[in-house]
Amino acid sequence: MRLGLNVGYSDARMVLDLQSILEAERLGFHSVWAAEAYGSDAVSPAAWTAASTQRIKVGTAVMQMGARSPAMAAMTATTLDHLSGGRFLLGLGVSNPQVVEGWYGQPFGAPLTWTREYVEIVRAVWRREKPLEHTGDYYQMPYRGAKATGLGKPLKSILHGRPDLPIYLAAMGPKAVELAAEIGDGILLGVWYSPYRPELHRDSIRTGLGKRGGTGDPEQFDVVVTVRTALTQDIPAALVPVKRMLALYIGGMGARGKNFYHNLACRFGFEQDAKKVQDLYLEGKVAEAIAAVPDKLADDVALVGSKERLRDRLAAWREAGVTMLLLGTRQVDALRAVAELVL
Repeated sequence: MRLGLNVGYSDARMVLDLQSILEAERLGFHSVWAAEAYGSDAVSPAAWTAASTQRIKVGTAVMQMGARSPAMAAMTATTLDHLSGGRFLLGLGVSNPQVVEGWYGQPFGAPLTWTREYVEIVRAVWRREKPLEHTGDYYQMPYRGAKATGLGKPLKSILHGRPDLPIYLAAMGPKAVELAAEIGDGILLGVWYSPYRPELHRDSIRTGLGKRGGTGDPEQFDVVVTVRTALTQDIPAALVPVKRMLALYIGGMGARGKNFYHNLACRFGFEQDAKKVQDLYLEGKVAEAIAAVPDKLADDVALVGSKERLRDRLAAWREAGVTMLLLGTRQVDALRAVAELVL
C-alpha cells in the first residue's frame, strides 16, 4: 500500500501547506493530490506543488468535468505533465447536480455516458492519431449546434503528450465504480471510504475490470481512498472535523432524494442516522446535524489516535484492497507516524 497526501480544497482563504508537501516527498510518499469544489480550483495548487517539488507525483482529486471541456482537461494535463517531468496524474469526476448545474451552468444529465465520452475525448487528444472528431450525446467536435458558425475545424494537439498518462475516476455508486474500473487506470473512491465495508465496491470493480479483456489485471489497477488523519490521544476531539465534513456531504452536498453521499452512508448501514443528519442540515440546523453524525461512522472513515491505534487500524485498509491511501492532514507528525508504519 502506497501513501499519498490529499491537500483538499480551500476554506475562505487559500492556504497550501508546503511544509507538509515537502515532508511527504522526503518520507517517500507516492503523490500529492489537490481538490476543488466551488472555491479554489485543483489545477493551481497542483502546479504550485509540482514547481515546489522534485520527485513526488502530483494529481487532481478531482478536476470537475463540468468546469472544463475534455479538450481543455487534456491540454491542462499534458502541460502539467511536461512541466513536472512526467509526474502528473489526472483525476476526474462529475461532482453532483447541485454544483454542475448551479455553479458551472452545465447539464448533469446521464453521468455515466458523460464520463465515458469525456475520457474517450481526452485519450484521443493524447494519442494524436488524427485531428479530433467526436459525435456523442454530450460533445460534438467540430460543434454543430444551432448557434454554430459552421467554421469549426478538426484539430490535433500541438503539444505531444503521453498517450498512457494515468486517468483516475472518482466514483461511489456501483455503476460508477464499474465504469471507473472498465475505462480508468485507477479509482478515487469518494470523499470518504470505510475499509470495513469493502464488499460494497469489490464486485463492481471486478465486473468493470472484466470488461477490459486482457488488460483487466487487478494488479495494474489503483484503488485510491482519502482518509482524514490525526495523531492524537484525544479521539473525540479528532473526530469533530470528520463529523463536520460528513454532515456537510451527507446533509448539504445534494438535494433530498438526489445526494450520492447520503446514499453512500445508507449503504454503509447508517440509513436512519443519514436521514436525521440530512433533515437537520437542510433545515439550517448545522451544529445539530454535525452532532447527529454517529461517532462510529466518523471513526470508520478516519484514521485517528495514538501511533499504536493507527498501526492496528491500518490493517483494515490493507485488507480492503486499498493500493494507495491519501492522508488528509496538515499534521507533519501524523505523516511521519503513518510513513513509519506503512513505508
